[in-house]
Amino acid sequence: MRIKSQEDFWAGLMFIGFGILAIFVARGYPMGSAMRMGPGYFPTYLGAISVVLGAILTGRSYRVDGEGTGRWGLRALLWLSAAFAGFGLLIEAAGFVFALLALIVASSLAGRDTRPLELALLIVVLIAGSVGLFVYGLELPYRLFPWS
Repeated sequence: MRIKSQEDFWAGLMFIGFGILAIFVARGYPMGSAMRMGPGYFPTYLGAISVVLGAILTGRSYRVDGEGTGRWGLRALLWLSAAFAGFGLLIEAAGFVFALLALIVASSLAGRDTRPLELALLIVVLIAGSVGLFVYGLELPYRLFPWS
């Protein structure tokens, strides 16, 4: 069987890999319920959805013609990986807000055409939305700041 769309094939494998990784990392966290989500609920279900979507995309790559993968975006890969790792390392020590700030700024370095005003607006909207959703809406036990 020949791969007709390399883009879909590699994207599908990436979704499957990240989904399995999310499920593996969240295996030790309490699941909770849909009404009272535990720390493992969101990554487990998001990982399962990612695995299913990846399997669909990989299967589709054998039937639908597509383009080749071209050059790999190494800059984006490195900055995004550093952004997520930095968020994970900073959230306990620096608090949710500063970890998000570092995540957004490091993620913006993955692209080449980020404008400062757009980045500032994105920082304000994403931090306000994330704090509202995760800390106040879902009541996840994150410290907002290192001093709180």
